Amino acid sequence: MQIKRTAILALKSMQAQKRRAFLTMLGIIIGIFSVVLVMSIGAGAQGIILDQVERRGPTQIVILPGASDSAGPPAQALGIIITSLTDEDRDALLDKDNVTHLADLTGYILGNGILSWQGDEQSATFTGASASYERVERIDITEGIFFTEEDEKAREKVIVLGSNLREDIFGNQDAVGQRLKLDGIQFRVIGVMAAKGASPIEDVDNAAIIPLSVVQRDLLGVRHVSFMRGDVSDARFIDQTVEEIRSTLIERHGEEDFSVRNIADALEIIRTITDALKFFLVGIAAISLFVGGVGVMNIMLIAVREKTREIGLRKAVGATRSDILFQFLAETFVITIIGTFVGFLLGSALAYAIALGVQSLGYAYPFAISMAGALVSFVIALIIALIFGIVPASRASDLNPIDALRYE
Repeated sequence: MQIKRTAILALKSMQAQKRRAFLTMLGIIIGIFSVVLVMSIGAGAQGIILDQVERRGPTQIVILPGASDSAGPPAQALGIIITSLTDEDRDALLDKDNVTHLADLTGYILGNGILSWQGDEQSATFTGASASYERVERIDITEGIFFTEEDEKAREKVIVLGSNLREDIFGNQDAVGQRLKLDGIQFRVIGVMAAKGASPIEDVDNAAIIPLSVVQRDLLGVRHVSFMRGDVSDARFIDQTVEEIRSTLIERHGEEDFSVRNIADALEIIRTITDALKFFLVGIAAISLFVGGVGVMNIMLIAVREKTREIGLRKAVGATRSDILFQFLAETFVITIIGTFVGFLLGSALAYAIALGVQSLGYAYPFAISMAGALVSFVIALIIALIFGIVPASRASDLNPIDALRYE
């Protein structure tokens, strides 16, 4: 009964001072709102990336320049440019005497340039790739054809466009057969890729694919490739293929200056990195809970000053120190609970709206609200309320009733 009476008293006090009560809980609302929103966005972004990787299938492998621990991210993922892989390495790996079950392997190198057609210019990201790109990336050609190994060996100035890039440049006109310039070099459009939808990893719809040899020698003036991606003929031979790739490249390079990853490895690394980023962002958002706790303490101190005479009167008629202490702590907890509930609802609503918006753009963005995370946030909010509520509550309970009754 004492708890119920104190809670009712706290609610009446909040009703009497609605503006003060709202300002008190505003910090808690913003803190819980931020934590819920950041957790949901982090989970959604992680879901997009993992979905894109999983779509590549269980038989795909990636070879990256730069050595790394098997459990950690490769050097390239940290933005370090390494030039240890070459197209000659690709030829050696495709030799069945070296790697038995490697079905396809494509070398990639990326660049940025200016595409121009009939006086119109636009910046574009282009990809130099081997002719097996069509099979490895599982793309479909809706107009024309993809370039061949003969085109690559002959360094033919041909280009295959993504559906969006083709629309941006040529509109309703036929694209195949047209000639455009990339950084002043003329290319002939021989094909257009089917739309694959939005992707945060590789935007095929806005891609410009050019034979690897042309990009290396004529556009960038390099010999290396940025990475290689390929398919194993059967998922049962993934581990064997990885070991044969490692042995072949070590024999060629004299050291293990590369990293070989399969889809399972990639998923685990991506999950580890995104989890770390997600919890880091949640930690930053949780700072607002601390700020909200400071706000609660400050306004409750003002409330103690406003209720000094009331406290004196209650003590004069028999209220104990613990009664006064519990009264102010109860008010702090009620404010925190309401603020947490409102913040959770607002954060969930905005997270759901963001999920709908991102999904409308074609991304596989899941709406995710972690109830465990929400519960942890709620517990943290209560702990903060206890820590910051104890100061004003203690000050109120320590007031001398005679001095309190004389307070003006």
